[in-house]
Amino acid sequence: MRLISLINAVLVTVALYLVVFQRDALFAFAGLGDDAAETAAGGEDDATAALEDAVGVVAYRSVAREIGSAVQLRGQTKANRQVEVLAETTSTVLSEPKRKGSFVEAGDLLCELDPGTRPASLAEAMAGKLEAESRIPEAEARLEEAHALVAEAEINLKAANRLSESGFGSETRRISSEAAMSSAEAGVKSAEAGLEATQAGIEAATAEVAAARRELDRLTIEAPFKGLLESDTAELGSLMQPGSLCATVIQLDPIKLVGFVPETEVNRIVVGSTASAQLVTGLQVDGRVTFLSRSADETTRTFEVEITVPNPDLQIRDGQTANIQIDAEGVKAHLLPQSSLTLNNDGQLGVRTVGAGNVVDFMPIQLLRDTPEGVWVDGLPETTDVIVVGQEFVTRGVSVAPTYREALQ
Repeated sequence: MRLISLINAVLVTVALYLVVFQRDALFAFAGLGDDAAETAAGGEDDATAALEDAVGVVAYRSVAREIGSAVQLRGQTKANRQVEVLAETTSTVLSEPKRKGSFVEAGDLLCELDPGTRPASLAEAMAGKLEAESRIPEAEARLEEAHALVAEAEINLKAANRLSESGFGSETRRISSEAAMSSAEAGVKSAEAGLEATQAGIEAATAEVAAARRELDRLTIEAPFKGLLESDTAELGSLMQPGSLCATVIQLDPIKLVGFVPETEVNRIVVGSTASAQLVTGLQVDGRVTFLSRSADETTRTFEVEITVPNPDLQIRDGQTANIQIDAEGVKAHLLPQSSLTLNNDGQLGVRTVGAGNVVDFMPIQLLRDTPEGVWVDGLPETTDVIVVGQEFVTRGVSVAPTYREALQ
């Protein structure tokens, strides 16, 4: 056994001596010339040089995923209606004030004003109307009398014409009959004008009566709809003038949620879609989209959206901040670290990726959503190797030696 071990040791020593100190002779004995040895050595040197020239980067293999179907907005609550009820005439307040926060129904009295001489003005206008109406029978009788005179004058004129044609009547009689006929016709026109004037007087009197009644109606200022008083009504004894504030009434049931959607997601929202929201108080509410603006805000390039939410117990107040989610069709997107985003020479936002042969490529992207975990982007293939470390030190066409990260950190 010791002899075999000794022989093996000698053989190993000889082999090492030939490889290290007699390399050329060994290649010649094996049939490899100097050129073959140099080629092999050159190939190893080229591979080593290519490996050394490749830039080391860290990449993440991203696979597109279905993201939530809701469009997320931040908005606020807004009263469904808000009206400042104003006075339309001049007078003093006779009613006791209602305090803000009070509930009112449509038609409830808010402010009652002193009538003053308005009832007398109405009575005078009604009397004038009755007087004008009483003139109608007289005017109609005059018109009937004028028509009767015309008929009589027409008969006399026919008789005078026949007698004049047969030679039994004078020409003077015929001319007199024609004059009587013209006078009767003028009387008809005068009677018709008198009747029209009387009817016009009735219409004017009717308008005066309506104006007087309208003036009386303005003395009682009523709630236009069911709601809450946001301010006290006018104080007793205060002077009201046209445009003076009587009260402010708001309607909170239903209530609206108002937000602004970016132009990148506006086409995902449809009027009638269901929506939900969480108020800053923690209250969760549900409603439907009732309005989507067709015109963008000139400054922010966003579109206004309104969601109507039931509020029977009035827990939701006007002006509260709300995080809104509107149901929409889902989309596939990539979740990437925000630091992986970069710009190309044209200023276009995108990411640098590892393509075929470990060559860098640039792909433009579209931002969909920003979250604490990263940004959701669209515009990439289903599976993409995105450079997440070192993307700023390489450009399109550069060879890289990527190290892959298993998950986003």
